[in-house]
Amino acid sequence: MKKTDFVWRRAFVVAALFLAVASVWAQQISLADVLNYRYSPRSVVEVKAMADDESYSCVSNDYQRIERCSFKTGELLDTLFDVKTARGVRLNAVEGYIMSPDEKHILIETNRNEIYRRSATSTYYIYNVKNRTLVPLSDGGPQECPKFSPDGNQIAFVRDNNIFLVKLLFNNVESQITKDGERNKIINGKPDWVYEEEFSFNCAFDFSADSEMLAWIRFDESNVKTFSFPWYRGAEPSRDEYALYPGSFEYKYPKAGEDNAKVSVLTYDIKSRVTRTMQVPLDADGYIPRIQFSGQKDRLIVMTLNRHQNRLDFYAVNARSTTAQLILREQDKRYVDEPAFSDIDFSGDQFVMLSERDGYQHMYLYSSEGRLIRQLTSGEYEVTKYYGTDATGKNFYFASNEGSPLEQYIYKVDASGKRTRISKEKGFHEAVFSKNCQYFLNTYSNLTTPPVYSLCNASGKTLKVVEDNAELKNQLAGLSLGQMEIFSFNTADGIQLNGWMVKPHDFDPNKKYPVLMYQYSGPGYQMVFNSFENGFMRGLLWEQHMASKGYIVVCVDGRGTGGRGSEFKRCTYLKLGELESHDQVETAIWLGKQPYVDKDRIAIWGWSFGGFNTLMAMCEGRAVFNCGVAVAPVTDWRFYDTVYTERFMRTPQENPDGYDCSPLHRYKNIKGDLLLMHGMADDNVHFQNSVELAEALIQNGYQFDMQFYVNRNHGIYGGNTRPHLVTRMESFLDAHLLK
Repeated sequence: MKKTDFVWRRAFVVAALFLAVASVWAQQISLADVLNYRYSPRSVVEVKAMADDESYSCVSNDYQRIERCSFKTGELLDTLFDVKTARGVRLNAVEGYIMSPDEKHILIETNRNEIYRRSATSTYYIYNVKNRTLVPLSDGGPQECPKFSPDGNQIAFVRDNNIFLVKLLFNNVESQITKDGERNKIINGKPDWVYEEEFSFNCAFDFSADSEMLAWIRFDESNVKTFSFPWYRGAEPSRDEYALYPGSFEYKYPKAGEDNAKVSVLTYDIKSRVTRTMQVPLDADGYIPRIQFSGQKDRLIVMTLNRHQNRLDFYAVNARSTTAQLILREQDKRYVDEPAFSDIDFSGDQFVMLSERDGYQHMYLYSSEGRLIRQLTSGEYEVTKYYGTDATGKNFYFASNEGSPLEQYIYKVDASGKRTRISKEKGFHEAVFSKNCQYFLNTYSNLTTPPVYSLCNASGKTLKVVEDNAELKNQLAGLSLGQMEIFSFNTADGIQLNGWMVKPHDFDPNKKYPVLMYQYSGPGYQMVFNSFENGFMRGLLWEQHMASKGYIVVCVDGRGTGGRGSEFKRCTYLKLGELESHDQVETAIWLGKQPYVDKDRIAIWGWSFGGFNTLMAMCEGRAVFNCGVAVAPVTDWRFYDTVYTERFMRTPQENPDGYDCSPLHRYKNIKGDLLLMHGMADDNVHFQNSVELAEALIQNGYQFDMQFYVNRNHGIYGGNTRPHLVTRMESFLDAHLLK
């Protein structure tokens, strides 16, 4: 053999071995793949039903256009907006859009700057669909939560805590409706921090049906105590003004048992320019979580909650005379949950309300005057979303978990009570319906199937698949993925719990593996579904990455979580963390009895409420966890806000023992090693929570790891922050569990 042949063949063998090894590694999901969203599914972006009941609008995948498509065929019917052809202003992308009711104008959102979870300031432009021109909504500065009037001729928005009005028929003339808005004192037309976060909305004003009046909620924060946190220079972005001396951010944050903002409802007559205060009966410390004009002239619906949040009242208010009449009261011995007052449409002569009054969340049909017509659904399952009714008003469309709390399907129920499931595939379904429910866009997925977007008729027949994510499915099929499964087990208390599990792709039942438990555990929140949305970063992809390193990753929904009726959810009332942590400990004990689990190498982790419950489980008293990671945890509910905390705990003054059941009060029982992580600019769960726990642990002589993130909020992201967090967490877990 010639030397050159030998060298060539040896090089070939080495190259072949390299390619074989590279191929094996290529079949694993790396952390970089997860963090770079390499395997993210495609979606249909910002779908909104149009007035003709035949078409919908959406944003193109490159965020350059707003398109109108057929509900029946999926065919592109028209390009409503294109950044390349719009005249007047040159934009780079569509960040969001709002269609006018007459669909002649579109508000195009740009330069979005987040404030809190749901609020942001943006620069909006008014786009004339016919002549393709863009003009600024206002030259006075960025705007918040703009809204068209029903006739499409006016736009109201909030700036600097005041409401402004732009009239399109008068050359976009702008007028200021309120003038008393002041930071950390008076807010008009948008919610304060705690309302936005815990009542889940960002706009607190509405137009009357005839477009002649505005109504809004006014928040007086004068007596709410101020919370502040420091700003440092940091990076990504850098705040150079704080390079030598830190600054601070101050805002009103009502903690459990403290004063809330005083709220009232005002109206403004656009023609006469008269402002009136509505005479709504409200407890001195009560809430107004929603207002909405009905379809009747001058008739405003105002919803109120008492501070305990166990009494929800609906008032019909005359926007001109200011008088209020109670039309409906919903009560619960513990608390009324948010679905009871969110997404109710009062525009017609009847409305549908979601209630848990019979032990499960179901639909109830009322006349516009608040008279119960009938209960539309019943049974030991939950209606999870009400979508609407058809043109006859006799067929009602909704989503429910009938058949399994782990799945969700689309249904319709008719006037006689006949219920029909109209989505077919086993798994999880969500819908966007046309205006009169003649068609819907169905989004379906399951544990192993990325989202499939299909256009369907009202009977559920698939008319067109508009996105099947086949490319992603093929990519995933080519990877060495671990086995994903849903399971159930009974705790020693006889409670059946549901979970999902990801095992290594080369799982050996005769081998013992370390287990990483992931959970959230908050009231009504569910983490275990037969859905592609499972996991820390969707699709169980991070969990697959961890499984490729030799972990079994498990998530179990304990008592207090959603989908299984009122009693299962509300049994944690007045004692948050006690049963939830008990169930996670019971999960670890059950896992430790499985022949393929090393009971001495079980870890638990979670974020926010999940961080709280991680700490509670590690302090439960039974030494079942080798280690745990708590990210942005609540450590004492006295540090958290009024609305959320008191909904489940009442006030600290009323329930001191319940509040003392917290990590900050049972830290001496902690078992296992701890990594504590928190953003220093967390406006939601304040850094104070981790600082106070850290000090308690230090004074008790307990050694632990801690990682803080400068200028980062509750999401802990920006620049290299999220990759650092995940890498830090993995390094900690690997050092403890991969022995």
